Amino acid sequence: MDTPTEQSSRKPQPKLWTPVFILIVGLALGCFVTGQGLNAGTSVYIDRMGGTATYSGMLAAVFSVAAAITRFICGPVIDSRGRAFALTIGALFLVAGTAGPVVFNDPLAFVVYRFLQGIGFSAVTTAAATAAADVLPYSRLGEGIGYYGLGQALAMSIGPALALLLVATDAPDNLYFGLTGISLAVLVLSLFCRYERNPQTLPETSVYRMRAEAKDADRKNSAASPDAGAAGAQAQASTANSDRIANATGNAPSGGEPAAANGQTVGGAATMAEEDPEPTGIRRTFEARALPGALPMVVLSPAFGFGIFFIGLYGTSLGIGNAGLFFTVSAVSMIAVRLKSDTYMDRIAPLKVFAAAVACGVIAYLLLLASEANGAFYYAAGFFYGICLGVSMPICQSVAVKNTPAERWGAANALYLLATDVGVGIATIVWGAVNDTFGFTTTIWCVIVCIVLSLVVARLAFPREAREPHR
Repeated sequence: MDTPTEQSSRKPQPKLWTPVFILIVGLALGCFVTGQGLNAGTSVYIDRMGGTATYSGMLAAVFSVAAAITRFICGPVIDSRGRAFALTIGALFLVAGTAGPVVFNDPLAFVVYRFLQGIGFSAVTTAAATAAADVLPYSRLGEGIGYYGLGQALAMSIGPALALLLVATDAPDNLYFGLTGISLAVLVLSLFCRYERNPQTLPETSVYRMRAEAKDADRKNSAASPDAGAAGAQAQASTANSDRIANATGNAPSGGEPAAANGQTVGGAATMAEEDPEPTGIRRTFEARALPGALPMVVLSPAFGFGIFFIGLYGTSLGIGNAGLFFTVSAVSMIAVRLKSDTYMDRIAPLKVFAAAVACGVIAYLLLLASEANGAFYYAAGFFYGICLGVSMPICQSVAVKNTPAERWGAANALYLLATDVGVGIATIVWGAVNDTFGFTTTIWCVIVCIVLSLVVARLAFPREAREPHR
């Protein structure tokens, strides 16, 4: 006879690729392709219009500032007004900013266009990340976030390549015609993302559905028991919901205490009928409980900033024939590692997974240093760089989300993405100054130090339960 453990191990996993999750992944892919395409193509377009590199750099700063400001605002809006609202409004901003040059392409107007693009890109990506966490089965949350990140991985290769192809045509305005078409597709998809109106269509163990059903049960009990018996009825309902959530997350209650989800009470990541009081002031914008996942990314993302802005230049300085191939190799390895995320996300302790990503990052930059002697190491570095990027980002986002109450996931994702933005933004300034003063070798060693320090920060910041497998 099978033991209970054997029977449990044979229980099929909840479905991951639901129609709404596929829609969200597609929406994110379209937004990232548009954003990456705009970042790569705008400077070339401005050059063809007779503008300067300094002006192009200023436009890049405008986009980053707009995106960062929107992160501050977007989290509370997502949590209070809903994911669909933020998705649609963000997509409208993205369409407006991308289509602007098609209507009026005066170079001075690009300051407004880039600001609108930054708002739209930031709002859509923050809301989409929150929506993805909403619709995933809780037991496969980390794995699903890894798959969600495929949109960003693909966009790193598709977006710049498409933009440079379009802007090189006889009519460089084709850049904005093409990207406007993609942003319109993002807007259309956002209109179909309406799971908040019918949570019953989501997997049974998705946190958003459990929250909605718990609230509905409380309303019914309150209406049925308006007298003193209401408290008892609500307590029974809360206990039932706690047991259900505990079963869904693989954490059985013990000793009469509320069920825990990865070291938290039911009121934490898994949620329940009673939620925390509405945050006010600075807490409304910053979700401090997401810091364990965000802090390591602040330290690690400068390594990605160097990759985005300087690796191509470094390859060119070494005389590498096709320096852009680094990004193709990194995108392929990133996609491959995320397609295999079911083997480590939610199964291996997050800190161990992050440590493996850090090791790959260190190897990548050591290979870049070795590229001075052998150009083949330059492309090999792309392989390990892609693994580092493809693993570290979803694992830190998973820690940030799971350490935060579900009703605050919008603010949690906003803080996590802001941490990444800040790290990359700092890199564009610091690495440029270090490189101009000391050269690429010193800069790369500084990047390696950042990568190693990110593991130290993760060791200190990750919650205790993140040192053990999620399930």
